Amino acid sequence: MAKKNDRKQQKAGGGTPATVALTAAGTEYTVHAYDHDPASPSYGEEAADALGVPPDRVFKTLVADVDGELTVAVVPVAGRLDLKALASAVGGKRAAMADPAAAERTTGYVRGGISPLGQRKRLRTVLDSSAGAHTTICVSAGRRGLEVELAPGDLAALTGAVLAPIGRE
Repeated sequence: MAKKNDRKQQKAGGGTPATVALTAAGTEYTVHAYDHDPASPSYGEEAADALGVPPDRVFKTLVADVDGELTVAVVPVAGRLDLKALASAVGGKRAAMADPAAAERTTGYVRGGISPLGQRKRLRTVLDSSAGAHTTICVSAGRRGLEVELAPGDLAALTGAVLAPIGRE
């Protein structure tokens, strides 16, 4: 994979905090853009379809509240987040989906474009252990219609993620 982000792309509006963070870290990644349909009922499934990538290789970034602390969960779009498993993965007791406005304010991204990378405030992150079955996975690059493909180990290293089985069918 080649780095698909350079200064020209950033100046032209192609760069996001996520791609800037990847470039700064020297991580190999590929950016995939597609035309986002605002009427799409699922951002993740839309990305998988548009990119022609199996839904178990495209991961959605969700923000949850675990015992009063915002926590990022990265799970395949083909499944759902197991909130109890997320809480357990970070040593918490209870988890609930975060208020969307709080998630946007804290991460600096809009809903449907929240990336686990380059967030305004770095949050605890849990990556579903199924990611390890793939050479590369896709996650949001920081805006709707833009995905970044990278190795799951690189994503975990850059976010300080814990790997745990937090996804369910």
